[in-house]
Amino acid sequence: MAKLVFLGRLQSVAGEAERTVASGPLETVLAALEPDLSLALLDERVRFALNGTLLGDHGGIVLSPGDELAFLPPVSGG
Repeated sequence: MAKLVFLGRLQSVAGEAERTVASGPLETVLAALEPDLSLALLDERVRFALNGTLLGDHGGIVLSPGDELAFLPPVSGG
C-alpha cells in the first residue's frame, strides 16, 4: 500500500488529509479516485512530491509499497 497526502485546498476536495491506496502506476491510482478529486489532482499547477522529493515530471510515476505521494496545490500570496 502507498499513501496519498492532500495539502491545502486539495484536502477539502478529498475530504481527508491522506488516503491509503494500492501501489501501482499513478494513472491506475488516480482512476480509482472520485472523478472530481482526480481532476483537481491533475491540474497543471499542482506539484507532486514523492517521498519528500519534488518531482519536475509527473509522467511514469509508479507507487511502490510504503511510498508517500503528496499533492501540493498552487499557493497565492503577495
